[in-house]
Amino acid sequence: MNSYSTEDAIFALATAWAKSAIAVVRVSGNDCIRTLSKAIRSKKDICSLQSNYALYCHLVSPSDGKLIDDIVLTLYRDGHGYTGEEAFEISCHGGLQVVKAVLGAMADLGFRQALPGEFTLRAFLHGKMDLTRAEAVDELVNAQGRTGQLMALNRLNGALYKRISQIKSTIVDIMSTVEVQLDYAEDEVGEDLTFPMAKLQKAISDLSQIHDSYNTGRLYSQGAKIVLAGPSNAGKSSLFNYFLKEERSIVSAQKGTTRDFIEAMCTIDGIPVRLYDTAGFRDASDNEIELEGIRRSKGLVDSADIIIYMVDASDMGDPDSQMTADPRCIKVLNKCDLCDRDDDGFVKLSVATGYGFDVLCSNIAQRLKGNNANYDDASLVIENDRQRENLGRAMDALVAAKLAVEADMPLDLVSMDIQEALEALGEMTGEVTTDDILDRIFGSFCVGK
Repeated sequence: MNSYSTEDAIFALATAWAKSAIAVVRVSGNDCIRTLSKAIRSKKDICSLQSNYALYCHLVSPSDGKLIDDIVLTLYRDGHGYTGEEAFEISCHGGLQVVKAVLGAMADLGFRQALPGEFTLRAFLHGKMDLTRAEAVDELVNAQGRTGQLMALNRLNGALYKRISQIKSTIVDIMSTVEVQLDYAEDEVGEDLTFPMAKLQKAISDLSQIHDSYNTGRLYSQGAKIVLAGPSNAGKSSLFNYFLKEERSIVSAQKGTTRDFIEAMCTIDGIPVRLYDTAGFRDASDNEIELEGIRRSKGLVDSADIIIYMVDASDMGDPDSQMTADPRCIKVLNKCDLCDRDDDGFVKLSVATGYGFDVLCSNIAQRLKGNNANYDDASLVIENDRQRENLGRAMDALVAAKLAVEADMPLDLVSMDIQEALEALGEMTGEVTTDDILDRIFGSFCVGK
């Protein structure tokens, strides 16, 4: 690999660089505990302690012996810690000056600052996890909602690796049948070795199911962009606040209150959503700031996953026909508590009373999920581009093998396609990999992971 070296001991702050009650500094590498002993003051010799041992002690400066902090030191011998190497973690007080001093002491002891993802890379290299689990670590850290977190946790616990291993086992069985027929004449085999087409079709179907879960995974992990749009004073800011359960956007009877868009995160049916309250669309304004806000709002609408187009039930005017015809648009008729009317295709709503809000949320969730499979805790879902590409390669190779068999083509060509599928799945789990792939995967991690 171009960027990573496993020859030296590495250190990094494993918690956020921010004031907190405690902070954790992680160190991993050969002989790191003996090296640390130079900066530890304790009645116990840390070099003689066993793995998974936590010790309250004092950390001092390696250069002058002055006290840095009272710490809890957790030790891991070879094979027991996160990375599979000898390692330790320092839990210190979370003041930034304390953290800075602890990190300085690690550098003074000769440890190297870890690169992004280097701890997880070492865990992979030492057989503590496969690549799908390693990628799930980063996906778990970046999960924006509870459902996305559960999906990532499922992969971290090995669900994806186990499923791919099962499919690979089926493909290996198919390959064995092909190889036997290639290596021996029909009269030497002594049994009927018809090509196991049913197994091949099952493998293609199983891979397709995982591959097609990508859109669901991305939806729950990356979230969706929803824009509240419509005429001035239709109640967009009130709805924005209702979604958030707090007063974030200014609400006023005066038109043109929202001059620029406001954004915030919320969750709808487990889906993380970035919600935008935009400037009301009207042509009568001569205020340059408001006009600029309207221009920006229209730009947001262009990139939205869902557009909630709101109108006032008591003053509908002429709805924007271009926007209401957009397939991304959910039309909402607000203030139905003041003026009860029915209009086809509009969700009836009263932000003031909450009437119709559950229906609107259900409509949004259904629209976002589309044809995606409903998620439950047992579902196996991917969200990773690399994994989707490898699954696609494996599927294409198996489909090519199926077509070759149906066309009665030579078995050595079928064997090449099946081997391509196995290599793609091996690359997915990390059994077959290159330095460039590892650099690309782990380079996207945060430092300390």
